[in-house]
Amino acid sequence: MSSGQPALANGDRADLVPVAPVWHTAALLVVLAVLSLWSAYSHRLTAVGKSRSHVSAYLTILVAEWILAGLVWYGIRRQGVALRELVGGSWPRWTAVLRDLALAIAFLIASHLILAGVARLLHATSQGVVRSIAPHGEMEIAVYLLLSATAGFCEEFIFRGYLQRQFTAWTQNQATGVFLQGVVFGAAHAYQGAKLMMVITVFGFLFGLLARWRRSLRPGMLAHWLQDSVLGVAAGLR
Repeated sequence: MSSGQPALANGDRADLVPVAPVWHTAALLVVLAVLSLWSAYSHRLTAVGKSRSHVSAYLTILVAEWILAGLVWYGIRRQGVALRELVGGSWPRWTAVLRDLALAIAFLIASHLILAGVARLLHATSQGVVRSIAPHGEMEIAVYLLLSATAGFCEEFIFRGYLQRQFTAWTQNQATGVFLQGVVFGAAHAYQGAKLMMVITVFGFLFGLLARWRRSLRPGMLAHWLQDSVLGVAAGLR
């Protein structure tokens, strides 16, 4: 007998099941909060010592991102969830890579139009922040590109893969899951200041919608990597 509710696809049913224990998610949120506050403090120190190389900072962030990703992987393993399940499978052929790359580029174009409007309303600008963390010289650029690839995989895996699924399962609501992970994503970027954190929160919402629509993290990972690498290197070259 029908209950009056629309039937859920198998993927939708999976989204309503937690991917890790509650304590694990609580611990991850605490770690994210501590790292966000530390990044804000470190960024102020870096702004004072502008002549210092960014390589050590890039490597520190890179290691921290992989540790966080490992923590998430540990949590989902305890729940019997495979990494492949959160990512959304793999690329079966090279044409699928090109399709997701094209989608990532289209997403960045559309999302930046939206973000430009949000930034204008908030009178927020990221130029100062981007310049302060942009790479200079071959060594910094090489390490920065490695960091960008790491951020593309790890942050999408953590926020859109793990947290979005977890919040969706806890609230039994897809929209709430997208919203909450976006809020945490914005809060994790405290070093960019309050106004830019709000812009990044909206960016997190858009990434969450993309992951939800495609039922895959792959287009978002590519978009995240392109966003960080192209803007950062371009700012450094300028």
